[in-house]
Amino acid sequence: MIKSIIFLVSAGQVVLRTANIFEELLNMNLTFRSKLVVSVLLGLMSMSSVLMAQQYELDIDKPEFEAMLSPTIDGRTTAKKFDPKEWLEVELKIKIAASNRGELFADRVTVKWYVAANVTENGDTKVRLLEKEINYVNVPIDEDIHVSVYLSPSAVKRISGKDKAAENTIREIGGEILVNGVQPVKNKSGISSGFFSTMPKSKGRWWDKLTPYKKIPLLNKNETPFKFFWWDRYAEIEELD
Repeated sequence: MIKSIIFLVSAGQVVLRTANIFEELLNMNLTFRSKLVVSVLLGLMSMSSVLMAQQYELDIDKPEFEAMLSPTIDGRTTAKKFDPKEWLEVELKIKIAASNRGELFADRVTVKWYVAANVTENGDTKVRLLEKEINYVNVPIDEDIHVSVYLSPSAVKRISGKDKAAENTIREIGGEILVNGVQPVKNKSGISSGFFSTMPKSKGRWWDKLTPYKKIPLLNKNETPFKFFWWDRYAEIEELD
């Protein structure tokens, strides 16, 4: 039940009462003028609650690319020879600021990744859109933290025709970040501070002009052999049951 302070106008007097808004409005025999005043006050109260809602601002560094060999892990098992191949990692460093200084963690941070790559099939090369949505939990506020996405060695070779991963394996990368399902506040340019792109931000959501390509998956860190590496550097990925 919604509780609030409402003002009653009767016989030229203003009376302050605590009540259930809806029950009061249904049960009270108010004049038209009184009802009008109550409606205005309720509207102001609603606007106030919106203004007081939690807001977030993001500081996002430029995406960083790194080619990494598949790790070799020695264990008490049969030794097998193989030549480690290269993965391509794309990493973002982010920092979240909250309007409520008492909030120390964001329950959930959603990163929507979009990667444009030149993919050749049957001798025909086209720009293809790869996409991935990754949810993170227990993400610290006011602390540098990293998020990442990966192309496997097979994906790298399918895109470039080479075993070597490099920044030019892909054309562009961009995306959006939500904090607790909320769009972060806009920056001075009028763009959400959760927006990132290797293209000029004036180009906007360039990925909306491309058709998603499902044959080459993007992977989160837990879907790679690097899952247990550099644990404290990265935000905690939400595991689905």
